[in-house]
Amino acid sequence: MLSNYVPILVLLAIATLFAVGSVAAGALIGPRRFNRAKIDAYECGIEPSPAPAGPQRFPVKYYNTAMLFIVFDIEIIFLFPWAVAFDSLAVFGLGAMALFMATIFVAYAYEWRRGGLEWD
Repeated sequence: MLSNYVPILVLLAIATLFAVGSVAAGALIGPRRFNRAKIDAYECGIEPSPAPAGPQRFPVKYYNTAMLFIVFDIEIIFLFPWAVAFDSLAVFGLGAMALFMATIFVAYAYEWRRGGLEWD
């Protein structure tokens, strides 16, 4: 019974070794030239300026792109288990996934029509 989980454990071990090895290699091989500028907090390379008083407009383009990514990321998360269990779901599974894909397509078409995919 546990033999089914061996590939997952091997993959987990490889990923862990790679992560730990990468951090260790960077610490051992990387340059060690520290100065005051490198130790200070980094804020996009510029000195922070005080915010103007009163309300200000804030662009939401970044948040729209992030939400679009989340929508399509969740779509992929639902597609993988469906593809694995496709044989056992039969026509009901096909209909449910068609409805799900239609809903996602409506969201995609809406975002495309509103110009959310254009980088101005």
